[in-house]
Amino acid sequence: MPPAGVSARTSGAVHPFCCGRNGSPGGGIPFYRDAMAEIIPLPTKPRTAPRDVEPLWRDALGDRLRRLRHERGERLADTADRAGVSPQYLSEIERGLKEPSSEMIAAVAGALDVTLIELTTGVVDDLRSRAAERSVVGCRATYALAA
Repeated sequence: MPPAGVSARTSGAVHPFCCGRNGSPGGGIPFYRDAMAEIIPLPTKPRTAPRDVEPLWRDALGDRLRRLRHERGERLADTADRAGVSPQYLSEIERGLKEPSSEMIAAVAGALDVTLIELTTGVVDDLRSRAAERSVVGCRATYALAA
């Protein structure tokens, strides 16, 4: 602590937030994350979603749309052009990043020559098969623990 009336800058004292990135005084302000890491421990491994979480509708829909497009051997741009959407938007739908409106779903389904009923039934079938796989895995784990 500098004597009364003398600032930390003039006394040569180094404040932890005023040192350089390499720890040397006067080299600039360090990253806030680096300074706070000494105070608050940062997580060491990424968070993961629980394994038994049911997929979102938009993820299942996107998977089904991509599968239908690949079965037809079409490029993303071709399907998007026929549906009247941008290739970027169709890509985001297929990856489950966008929650498309019913009009958009109908447009993409039409571009893939499937009806909304066929598309919806396919998504439901996919969800059912995933649920069955999860329950089989859960049963196997239960039997393994019982043994």
